[in-house]
Amino acid sequence: MKNQYVGDVGDYGKYSMLRAFTDAGIKVGVNWYLTSDDGTTDGKFTSYLDDESMRWRCPVVFAALKRIVSKPEKSINDVQQSGIIGNTVLFFDDILKIEGTPTERVARRKSWFSKSLNVLSEAELIFMDPDNGSLENNDASKLGSEKYVLPDEVEKYFNAGHNIVYYCHKGRRKYDVWQAYKSEMFNRIPEAKPIILTFHKGTQRSYIFLIHEEDFVKYRKIVDQFLRGWYRVFSEEYTQKGDVAGEIIGEAFSVKRSDGTTITIENRADGRVQVRSSAEPNTVQIVTADMFCRYLGY
Repeated sequence: MKNQYVGDVGDYGKYSMLRAFTDAGIKVGVNWYLTSDDGTTDGKFTSYLDDESMRWRCPVVFAALKRIVSKPEKSINDVQQSGIIGNTVLFFDDILKIEGTPTERVARRKSWFSKSLNVLSEAELIFMDPDNGSLENNDASKLGSEKYVLPDEVEKYFNAGHNIVYYCHKGRRKYDVWQAYKSEMFNRIPEAKPIILTFHKGTQRSYIFLIHEEDFVKYRKIVDQFLRGWYRVFSEEYTQKGDVAGEIIGEAFSVKRSDGTTITIENRADGRVQVRSSAEPNTVQIVTADMFCRYLGY
């Protein structure tokens, strides 16, 4: 995260998603993975706030972001003071600026992360917000590694009893590479229950959840309710490591559209309907039967 990104359209989805958890009584901790601004135009595209048709998704977050971006200078401090995510949120905002020799960079990263463990110790759900996503190894000495979460940092939070959600983006990865990348932490933490949500406004942004089994039903209900309010803007991505509630029952039904894409409809064990499009094979819409009927016009 950089201060220059504050208020970007991705923030609308991100803070609304986190607010769904605080509204449900979950204590959230945010580790910004704050890095220095880079002088680019990234984060300056806030014109969506002029489109009042977007407000209804989450009016509280929309209004707060509109106030924040109107300021001459904006920063994560504005977000923290606004209460935009909720009033029971913990923040770790120490800047992650790793310099020196490779050995010194590793030591400074470990010290920085250890401090975050203490600051966020009372959070039930920790959100990790790096610039790019997760690094595929634990090499904290690598130049540019401050833009990523390290796998062992995710594991340390999870093993300390926290549920985790971290940001990443697909970038230019092809489908098979993206499938492997987004599922990497599921293999590292096999006991975690996964959920992946993707935001489709602007650059594709994904949020990967790793949830303790005893919390999964509670979190599943929060996610399902959130997705109903953000239909077609947020979607849930398929994971090969599923859960009993998401098990497919019966035979799938497929329809070929006039544009050549194939829509596949499947029934889940929890009574919901799962819809896939061949145009977006790694994305799945999970809706209630009533929502699906309304979508079809019944």
